[in-house]
Amino acid sequence: MSLNLEAGLRSGAKALNLSLSDEQIQGLLDYMALIQKWTKVYNLTAVRDPADMLTHHLLDSLTAIAPLSRHTQGQPIKLLDVGSGGGLPGVVLAICMPELNVTCVDTVAKKAAFVQQVAVSLKLPNLRGIHARVESLTDPYQVICSRAFASLPDFVTWSRSALAEGGVWMAMKGKHPQDEIDALPADVKVFHVEPLTVPGLDVERCMVWMRSTAV
Repeated sequence: MSLNLEAGLRSGAKALNLSLSDEQIQGLLDYMALIQKWTKVYNLTAVRDPADMLTHHLLDSLTAIAPLSRHTQGQPIKLLDVGSGGGLPGVVLAICMPELNVTCVDTVAKKAAFVQQVAVSLKLPNLRGIHARVESLTDPYQVICSRAFASLPDFVTWSRSALAEGGVWMAMKGKHPQDEIDALPADVKVFHVEPLTVPGLDVERCMVWMRSTAV
């Protein structure tokens, strides 16, 4: 089974034009194994089948790598993953983009503890999980991301205090969320929406990039 998963992960990464090292591929597979192990006790995810986990979790999160890399240009930035749950996409980003300093925040203590365990188990010094409400965070992050977390207005409003000057929000969404975009605060502007294609999944996905125009 693990060979099938590895082959699926490698072909998915290739379809996304990602050149991942063998070490990164192994890290992603080890991460998936940890999710499966912990989910039996902590219910981290409703997706239990390994093949579904590969497409719905890993490959879905991997679609963020290329757009984020274009944005960061290899700079060592701080990224906050809001409502991260079991660390998606934050852990995937930390594995594939070691130059990032990734913090995953969740209001559920066991999910934050799981991310901390992943950081230790996979020896990821650039990853941490914190148990907190995002509204309480004031450390500045250059990129704040979320995946299937909340509406865009709620996402930017709750996480605004953690956005660095000149920082951006990166929201991974399903189909183009025009209603949510229309409901954004007046000082938050969408500057790019790009479609995402998840290998092996016939679903609509997009990434919405936003910035604050407040001085």
